[in-house]
Amino acid sequence: MDPDIIVDVIGETCPVPLVEMRKAVLKAEKGKVIEVKGTHPASKQEIPMAVDSLGLKLLKTEESDGIWHIYIRR
Repeated sequence: MDPDIIVDVIGETCPVPLVEMRKAVLKAEKGKVIEVKGTHPASKQEIPMAVDSLGLKLLKTEESDGIWHIYIRR
């Protein structure tokens, strides 16, 4: 997947990943893909819930070597 915006929150804990994801969503034009990558386990659960509540589209969630990647379409 080729994201338009990458939000790197590796090593950050709540609420930073969620706040940074929301900032990216506000900056992104409709249709753009945002990748959020991080390591905080709670944020891996919270971000998809926020995506749903904001009416955005969750494209894919994957994890490798302890780093998760969440892809969102604005």
